[in-house]
Amino acid sequence: MSVRQISIFLENKKGRLAEVTRLLAIRGVNIRALSLADTADFGVLRIIVNDPDACLETLKAGGIIAQVTDVLAVEIEDAPGGLSRVLAVLDEAGLNVEYMYAYVEKMKANAIVICKIDDKETASRVLKEKGIGTLSAATLREL
Repeated sequence: MSVRQISIFLENKKGRLAEVTRLLAIRGVNIRALSLADTADFGVLRIIVNDPDACLETLKAGGIIAQVTDVLAVEIEDAPGGLSRVLAVLDEAGLNVEYMYAYVEKMKANAIVICKIDDKETASRVLKEKGIGTLSAATLREL
């Protein structure tokens, strides 16, 4: 199960991030998780939202460059070693985690992390085999 992440490319200048969040707020798009990385010239804002289609329409109308990436929402035991267990499963399967960041809510007693993995289908399968849950976009919206 994958989740649609929106990656937004922003000039690294004052007010640009505020403009994106203002546009999304006006449209009623709720940001549920985010990661922001920057360089001297630009930043990449990665977000999980309640309505990816409305998000993309809003950004495009505002002249903001964005793209969709399929990522996994992985349940992580919220205890010492929880993340280590998941990463060990992925490593044993020869999979590379390109990046990850936390989700705002918890699923029962578990934390949720958003992961970009080089082979998400294999990752989903090996995680399931080891009893580690992944969440659908619909499940995330309901949290």
